[in-house]
Amino acid sequence: MLRPVLALLLLVMASPLLAAEVRELTWLEMVPADAPPQVMEPMPIHDLSQLADALAESGPAALQQSPAAPVVEELDGQQVKLPGYIVPLDVTDEGRVIEFLLVPYFGACIHVPPPPSNQIVHVTTELGVLLDALYQPFWIEGALKVEHVSSELAEVGYQMQADKIYAYELPDS
Repeated sequence: MLRPVLALLLLVMASPLLAAEVRELTWLEMVPADAPPQVMEPMPIHDLSQLADALAESGPAALQQSPAAPVVEELDGQQVKLPGYIVPLDVTDEGRVIEFLLVPYFGACIHVPPPPSNQIVHVTTELGVLLDALYQPFWIEGALKVEHVSSELAEVGYQMQADKIYAYELPDS
């Protein structure tokens, strides 16, 4: 009788050690090594007469750089943590963003053309992020899925249900 109890106790104590380790992922790791080169920088607006249109939400939608960019299939199901900026898609009455696009640079999908689809993650969360905080970058943690999603703003190559969301802080030098 003591052995089954000890075995169960050891299993319960070891289960956190068996949990999947969270991998810190970079945006470049989401592009296959053999993929053709992509433009992954925000495109500047040189004609300043178009600046107001680009900054207005009612302005014309910018064309996405690579809406069907190849993805890294091996990332499917991995527990990852990825830094980026939040582009809201759904906001609660309390002002919490519960569905968003995670992008590598500020203003992507709104003020400049969306990045390639393999540089955007569609995220859903019960946690929510306050609208007031969206100017800063965040770490998003959860299981990454390689799955195409279409949104009104861009085509997306990855999805995630966020387990954790917290402010991105630069390491002390």
